[in-house]
Amino acid sequence: MLLKDLLEKVNIDISSADMGIEVHGVSFDTRTLRAGEIFIAIRGFERDGHLFIADAVGKGAVCVLCEERPDITTPYIVVKDSRKALAAVSAAWFGYPAQKLAIIGVTGTNGKTTVTSILKRIIEECTGAKAGLIGTNGNMIGDREFLAERTTPESYEIQELLSMMVLEGCHYAIMEVSSHALYLDRVYGIEFEVGIFTNLTPDHLDFHSTMEEYAEVKAAMFANCRHAAINIDDEYAQLMLSNANCPVLTYAVDDVSADLVAKSIKLHTDRIDFCALTIGSLNRIELKIPGLFTVYNALAVISATMLLGFDIENVAAALQTCGGVLGRAEVVPTGRDFTVLIDYAHTPDALQNIITTARGFTRGRVVTLFGCGGDRDKGKRPLMGEIAVKNSDFVIVTSDNPRTEEPDAIISDILKGMTATKTPYCVIETRREAIYWALENSRTDDVLILAGKGHEKYQIFGKEKIHFDEREVVAEYFEGIRIN
Repeated sequence: MLLKDLLEKVNIDISSADMGIEVHGVSFDTRTLRAGEIFIAIRGFERDGHLFIADAVGKGAVCVLCEERPDITTPYIVVKDSRKALAAVSAAWFGYPAQKLAIIGVTGTNGKTTVTSILKRIIEECTGAKAGLIGTNGNMIGDREFLAERTTPESYEIQELLSMMVLEGCHYAIMEVSSHALYLDRVYGIEFEVGIFTNLTPDHLDFHSTMEEYAEVKAAMFANCRHAAINIDDEYAQLMLSNANCPVLTYAVDDVSADLVAKSIKLHTDRIDFCALTIGSLNRIELKIPGLFTVYNALAVISATMLLGFDIENVAAALQTCGGVLGRAEVVPTGRDFTVLIDYAHTPDALQNIITTARGFTRGRVVTLFGCGGDRDKGKRPLMGEIAVKNSDFVIVTSDNPRTEEPDAIISDILKGMTATKTPYCVIETRREAIYWALENSRTDDVLILAGKGHEKYQIFGKEKIHFDEREVVAEYFEGIRIN
């Protein structure tokens, strides 16, 4: 591809390059760069790509795109924002695949993975068309699965995935859109057919500093949507609405002014059912995932499908066939007289939700086992400790992904929120041993919540990922296997 075609939608400040240069690929990582490619220097959390320009030239980069004029003889392009440029160049390289798909973006703190997963199933069942998915649990094209390193990949990887979806016949792409992806322009240039707002609660404040900044970043997505579905029970809904320059369908449980409202809600041990009320329509909805938060997730799915023009009766029928989502209120088969739930809850609100859900159907104790991630928002640690002891009958504090922090330091932060409690708790730093202890001490009719890991099948110590699947750990315990 000619350089001028790659740069079609890039605002150039300075250029020493011949626009007729033939470019054989796009790279933002010198470790994988090949001769003949354009190297785009972006600023990351740990590394600044500008420091590797010489490496890129040495490996045969045909052109360098960056934010500062480089001291090189290789042709270069200088722009104000190389992240936006990367997104624009990547879209051009892959033939603008987003323009060939109906893309549904889901943003918010909690519920993104469940909403996107269910939405994919409903779209495929109601239309017969193949859909793609980009999200926390993994990326999918139809039935094929790909591992995901982050909730929303880098812009080049997004465009590559969208291109693969187009080539394999997808008509729809459903995407979790994280605040990091919005702030770092990973979805820059993508217009969403439908944007969904689930909720906003404290998270990522190590990155965004304040809830106001976090909310503003989330709201930015709705400036690039053709339609929007917004949960108006959430206190940040008005900000999302003010950014949505498009038709909006609102949904709610509490606010009866919403376009779509859940009425006559019934919460069961293994499912929810309710009446979805909208103008001229009343439909009974059943979904086999417990908890009030599932009602909101179902409303988000229904809202999006209505905006896509689906018949709500067909959507209601399809929802009845949907099972659970990996790591979201997931029941682990044990054959014992107590219940084990695995849930990804790693924010205060999500922890509150899963404990409340368990409380709604348990006949015994609610036992909560959790930790907090290292190198992440420290402010939520005592909040989660307080929520755990206020709402559980017993709490086990352990490790999550400590990363480069000392596990006992993270636990110490959690315990600051538990100082005034009368709820019994214990600390077992090693998560495997904590789970073993919890299983050994479970009683008849207890619900044991393993919170924080969810779909993840690893723990991160330092920079290294260690295989760790809580389903396997539970199975090991009952098979009498002890792995230290």
